Amino acid sequence: MTDVNTYLAPAEEKMEMAVAYLDESLAHIRAGKANPKILDGIKVEYYGSAVPLSNVANVSVPDARTIMITPWEKAMFREIEKAIINSELGITPENNGEVIRLGIPPLTEERRKALVKQSKGEAENAKVSVRNARRDAIEGLKKAVKQGMPEDVEKDAEAKVQKLHDKYLKKIDDLFAAKEKEILTV
Repeated sequence: MTDVNTYLAPAEEKMEMAVAYLDESLAHIRAGKANPKILDGIKVEYYGSAVPLSNVANVSVPDARTIMITPWEKAMFREIEKAIINSELGITPENNGEVIRLGIPPLTEERRKALVKQSKGEAENAKVSVRNARRDAIEGLKKAVKQGMPEDVEKDAEAKVQKLHDKYLKKIDDLFAAKEKEILTV
């Protein structure tokens, strides 16, 4: 007979990973405020290999509408500018020879709605992952009944899986609500 935790622990781990992934992907969505995480996906050509921007420059946020990038080497200015222009950021860098500034423009109402829609899609993907983890756990429990697990133990475990599912869906809804509020705040 197998232990119930052999099904619950992996399910909870998958649900936790879905929430963590959602949190990370929502951080990359630009919400009208300067956030250095929007630069995390940008790779810069550095001595023949593509490296993250943070590996070749210092990134800081002096105020709510500006991101400042200070390259460690003068030769990196052009590469960093090229990488930012070629990225999906949609922001033109300003270079004064000392630092590269990214002015974060205020979002239009149309753009805000598009970002909320994108965030909602990310939240839905996370919910699907949580539901899949629940389904896998319940299927495993049903197979365990055929292998000799008592049905009442299986039913209790199913209830625990459902509670985990509900807890993680609430976390996802809370993350999405916070991001939606951040995007819609002018």
